[in-house]
Amino acid sequence: MSKIHIKNIFCLLTSYDEPYQFGADVKINGNTIEEIGKNLKEERGYDTIDASGCVVTPGFVNTHHHFYQTLTRNVPQVQDAKLFNWLTYLYEIWKNLDEDAIYYSSLLAMAELMKTGCTLSTDHHYVYPKGMNGDPMAIQFEAADRLGLRFSPTRGSMCLSKKDGGLPPDSVVQTEDEILRHSEECIKKYHDYSRLSMHRIVLAPCSPFSVSASIMKESSILARKYGVKLHTHLCETKDEENQCLDMYGLRPMELMEKCSLIGNDVFYAHGIYFTDKELEILRDTGTTIAHCPSSNMRLGSGICRVKEMLDMGINVSLGVDGSASNDSSDMLGEMRMALMLQRVKYGSDSLTARDVFRMATINGAKTLGYEGALGKIKEGFGADLAIFDVDKLPYAGALSDPVAALLFCGTNHETKHTIINGEFTVRNGKLVGFDEEVIKEKANEISRRMLEKA
Repeated sequence: MSKIHIKNIFCLLTSYDEPYQFGADVKINGNTIEEIGKNLKEERGYDTIDASGCVVTPGFVNTHHHFYQTLTRNVPQVQDAKLFNWLTYLYEIWKNLDEDAIYYSSLLAMAELMKTGCTLSTDHHYVYPKGMNGDPMAIQFEAADRLGLRFSPTRGSMCLSKKDGGLPPDSVVQTEDEILRHSEECIKKYHDYSRLSMHRIVLAPCSPFSVSASIMKESSILARKYGVKLHTHLCETKDEENQCLDMYGLRPMELMEKCSLIGNDVFYAHGIYFTDKELEILRDTGTTIAHCPSSNMRLGSGICRVKEMLDMGINVSLGVDGSASNDSSDMLGEMRMALMLQRVKYGSDSLTARDVFRMATINGAKTLGYEGALGKIKEGFGADLAIFDVDKLPYAGALSDPVAALLFCGTNHETKHTIINGEFTVRNGKLVGFDEEVIKEKANEISRRMLEKA
């Protein structure tokens, strides 16, 4: 069991709503925060690090991603495509995913996330190619354990292919029985209900246009039987809204209500095209939105009404989204994008740096079911911290507000250290659990192979 003493912190953000602390120490014992204060006693057995030039924040929480898409970033043919055309083209590449592709794409996404301050992440894996022998969930948990990431992936699903009015090819969708059987197996095998668990499972029908109403209903029933969270894409584009009206005669939110895929155990990715009345329903049901600004800009999808949602008391968290529509897994960069994009729509005072840190910490922890356990640097909370070196040229002149400087300034969003569950996962800027060069080389090799095959 590790013990860490972080000394002489230049600026400590314990919570988005607390004053900064200057010159404080933090002690970690095992997987929890043991003590916070100035000039804490040095004790034998502690791994001591000097943070005199650093900003220390709670670890960030990523609430929407597609790890496998790291292998199809920046594909020229869809650099300027809208969502449906983008999906249709890339499915022909994604249908070639195999065990190695899932493993190394997961390592790549997780490494990027951890190196930019993320300590807890979900992933929405919904592509299950026929003929693949390995279990994607098992492969992803193996990668997460290797790197030390706190991981709450979704068991995604699609059951409507092109022949059924959906977008994907037949080879990547599953039957409803296959989906429900494997979803239940994943919950029983991987979901840890403990307060600071490293493994959890979320059930996630992909989207209103790629699954049936029955699989949405049955997934909702199954998730609530076991007390796990639910997730789906919703109201991302006008095309989705029109297709939903054509398929069901209902707006996307109306379909969610009909399928019981709504409530305080549900989080939707994107949520751009809600009506005023639908925002009230989100508020009244306690449903969360995972905001993905970079993807929304990249695909020209629109601007989520985050300011209005937060003002109404809706829980809004942050997701980097898939690396084929971002095209990175830069968590701190996503926070900066969230800050700036709201100001385009609502003005320069619409979203503050504090608001963004709230979305990336406390709100994210609540989204994934870790409320009261993560999202703050507080005695008894989980020891998930991001440590950024601001004693560098890009932050010179910005240290009147060192925490906000992480969003407004800087040319490199990487941490000096990342600590998850009381263990270093990034130390002195380097990934601890795996050779970064191997990840890079394998990802490039697999990406080339998939593109050539397609």
